[in-house]
Amino acid sequence: MIKVFLLMVLTAIISAWITPIVKKIAIKFGAIDVPDDDRRIHKKPIPRMGGVAIYIAFILGVIINKEQFSMDDLGLILGASVIVLGGVIDDIRELRPKYKLIFQVIAAIILVAFGLRVNFVTNPLYIGEDYINLGFIGIPLTIIWVIGITNAFNLIDGLDGLAAGVGIISSLTLMIVSFINGRVDAVFLTAILAGSIMGFLPYNFNPASIFMGDTGSQLLGFLLAAISINGAIKSATALVIAVPLLALGLPIYDTLFAVIRRKASGKPIMQGDNGHLHHRLLALGLSQKQAVIIIYLINAILGGIAIIAMQLSNKKSYFLLATVVIIITFIAWKVGLLKEDKNN
Repeated sequence: MIKVFLLMVLTAIISAWITPIVKKIAIKFGAIDVPDDDRRIHKKPIPRMGGVAIYIAFILGVIINKEQFSMDDLGLILGASVIVLGGVIDDIRELRPKYKLIFQVIAAIILVAFGLRVNFVTNPLYIGEDYINLGFIGIPLTIIWVIGITNAFNLIDGLDGLAAGVGIISSLTLMIVSFINGRVDAVFLTAILAGSIMGFLPYNFNPASIFMGDTGSQLLGFLLAAISINGAIKSATALVIAVPLLALGLPIYDTLFAVIRRKASGKPIMQGDNGHLHHRLLALGLSQKQAVIIIYLINAILGGIAIIAMQLSNKKSYFLLATVVIIITFIAWKVGLLKEDKNN
């Protein structure tokens, strides 16, 4: 565990050192976030593309940690590189959603092609075998999972430090889960990712001097989606579905509620709105920092529940997941996450 801690510290230092350099490059290439609509909280132009610093620190951390790369490692690095390429272009030129999706699909296919996919899942029906062999269907399910989490992190990146903090908490949660499962590779990868984000967070926390941009938010979602496939596997083969759905629960549920809200109001799913959790908290009169800290706490609670679920039987873990989903949905309904805010 000492090596894990040292890698986390090292990547944090690398990220913190590189971020000011990336900020200058972002300004030079015009990767600036200008507050030109009512959904943006900041009041002045701020450089984005900070995810490049996280990416560089992560890649260097992986290289330092590895003497020999596995196929999974290569797939993760190549896929992440495709995501970053698309993110950088988007941060500079603002890509249309369909072009963003193309980069995400390519990155997800690379993961699958290099062998990182879900082949078995724990059986939620408790009838027959404990595990279900997904066969070919595991390929599209893996691609959908990766693209879904990638976009979920992109959507929650609406306040200073929000996506970064959620990324750190989710990484640490998956690190503990991976340790419990004996998934050593996933332990190191999550530690490296957590450190890479930690070094960036001081520049991104309110008041932010740089945003991670689509480069960063999509990168975090992609990496966490990929690592969760490996880290939440126990008994050598089967994915415990409840664990990633809890560990990455906050961006997942916020995105699902956004889809429901927009469909119910007749709006396009890809059209932004002011109905996300962080918008609702701000509408209650909370400051950016207060809203972000509350969301951190929610994410940490979900992470703690994920760790508990990892140590339960399949039946109990699914029951726990169902209970959490019901509670979250009820709270979302009460605070208005499932309907459009008529005041906006």
